[in-house]
Amino acid sequence: MLSLTQAAFRHQLLRTTATSTSARRAQSTLPWFVDPSDELPQPGTSAQVDITQIHPVPEDAPAYLKELHATLYRSPHLEKSSVVVTRPSSLPTGPDLPLKAPQGRRRRGGVYDTEGVSDMTSGLWSWIVMAQVKEGTEGRGAIESVVRTARQSLAAQSRPLPPNSKKRMHNGWAMIDAGNFAVHVVSREVREKYFGGLVEQWRQE
Repeated sequence: MLSLTQAAFRHQLLRTTATSTSARRAQSTLPWFVDPSDELPQPGTSAQVDITQIHPVPEDAPAYLKELHATLYRSPHLEKSSVVVTRPSSLPTGPDLPLKAPQGRRRRGGVYDTEGVSDMTSGLWSWIVMAQVKEGTEGRGAIESVVRTARQSLAAQSRPLPPNSKKRMHNGWAMIDAGNFAVHVVSREVREKYFGGLVEQWRQE
């Protein structure tokens, strides 16, 4: 029979082996570019997501965008706090075009009072979805993986989508133009360079 000390040691050994096996299994299911240490539960932490990091989805957002937001938030490739669903901010109106009389025999090229583009201050889309991949993973397939996840989520909800590009992203920016909304999957560099001010404005709205 095992002594009390031997039994305790055997129990500890079995627990250690089980933990190591679980860790190896978790690592084997992760993409090669994801750091396993980011995905394994840390001591004293909960597996539940931190809801304080979630940017709230507007109540009037379509159901398919709410589902897309939830899907993207679960992605291991994204910075949780970067996932945003919002209406595009209104664009400032520029100065009126200078008046210009028609020229030439055919009287072309004139600009008349009140002539111009009307109601384009809200941009091309009714909704914008923004998500940033973890720094350093943009060149290792993370952007393409998130795009596939987004397309699968939208396709499952019967949303029309543009043809899927087979090209790998080398500029840190991929976009899905889905008609009345657009999904941007970007690197940190692209987000800070092109969307920095807009993202902060969206967070305050």
